[in-house]
Amino acid sequence: MILYHGSNIDIKNISLSACRPYKDFGRGFYLTDIPEQAERMAERVAKIYGGDPVLNIFEIDDSFRDYTNLNIMNFGEETSEEWARFVMNNRNRDFDDYSNPLSNHDSKYDIVIGPVADDNMAILFRQYEEEIIDFDTLLKGMIYKKTSSQFSFHTPAAVSLLRKVSYE
Repeated sequence: MILYHGSNIDIKNISLSACRPYKDFGRGFYLTDIPEQAERMAERVAKIYGGDPVLNIFEIDDSFRDYTNLNIMNFGEETSEEWARFVMNNRNRDFDDYSNPLSNHDSKYDIVIGPVADDNMAILFRQYEEEIIDFDTLLKGMIYKKTSSQFSFHTPAAVSLLRKVSYE
């Protein structure tokens, strides 16, 4: 399987310590199987941090989901209540229930796969956290949102499965 990472640099070595916390699935290295999505991210990153957009291309064995030595959370392609709670917990800087299976602050999951919470969903999450809308309204708002895919790698064991193919 080919996965893409949009950036403003050619990533030769993945450093988990350089990854930002409080992302959808926790601190980790994020990729997608949709090249256009990674290209848009590369353009966004280059605009924010300078430099030119770079599409980093990685490969991973198609059977990685079957590896029994990895803890993988796979939400599939559709948003769900479980996915929404997972994303909200990981984005919440005050969340401290690390034993909760719907969080990855402690990198309990080596790899997480699922939809991207885009800026529109971030607005819904904020409205829920500020008690402007209830959880049912949040879920109804998500149903109509078009999502895209992300694969996040959170541990050295998971990152070691990725092989750099090239960059554009």
